Amino acid sequence: MGMGAGLASFIQLLFHLATFIVVLRFLMHLSKADYFNPITQGIVKATNPVILPMQAILRPMGRLDLASLLLAILLKSLGIFIALQLSGQLAGIGSVFVGGVAGVVKTILDLYFFALIISIILSWVAPQASHPGALLVYQLVEPLMAPVRKFIPSLGGLDLSPIFVFLGINLLSNVLVGILVQMAGMPVARFVGF
Repeated sequence: MGMGAGLASFIQLLFHLATFIVVLRFLMHLSKADYFNPITQGIVKATNPVILPMQAILRPMGRLDLASLLLAILLKSLGIFIALQLSGQLAGIGSVFVGGVAGVVKTILDLYFFALIISIILSWVAPQASHPGALLVYQLVEPLMAPVRKFIPSLGGLDLSPIFVFLGINLLSNVLVGILVQMAGMPVARFVGF
C-alpha cells in the first residue's frame, strides 16, 4: 500500500507538470503573449503535437483556446484517475472529471498568484527587465491587472491593485475550487490540490 501511494504521488506530479505546461499555453493565448518570446515558442512547440489536432476540431474563439483548456482538464482528470487506481480507491468518471476541472482552475489561480508575486518583485528589483521570463510574466498578469487599475488608482506612485487581485484570487480559490472539490467528493478531493 505504501509503494502504491508513493507511485500515485509520482504519477500525480508528472500529470501536474503536464497540466501546468498546457495551462500556461492556455494563459499565454488568453493574454496574447508575444509569440516570438523563446519561452512562449518552447511551450507552443512542446504542446503542438497534441494541441494542433485538437484545434482542428475545437478552434480557438478569440483569446479562448478551448483545445488547450480541454487538454489540461483531461490531463488532470487522467492523473487523478491513475493515482486513484494505484492507491486502490474508486471514484466515478463524473467525480474524476469534476476533480480535473477543479485541479485546472486551481492551477490557473496558482499560476496567476505566483506570476503576480514575481511581477511585483521584478518591479522593485528590475523594473526595466528585458529577460524573456520577465516579459512573459508581465504579459500574463497585465490583462488581470489592467481592469483593476481602472477602479483602484495608485496612491503617490504606489499601485494597490495587486492587493485586490490577490484577494480575488484567494476568494475564487476558496469558493469556486472549494465547491468543485466538494462536488467531486472523496477520495478525488485529496488529489486535486496536489
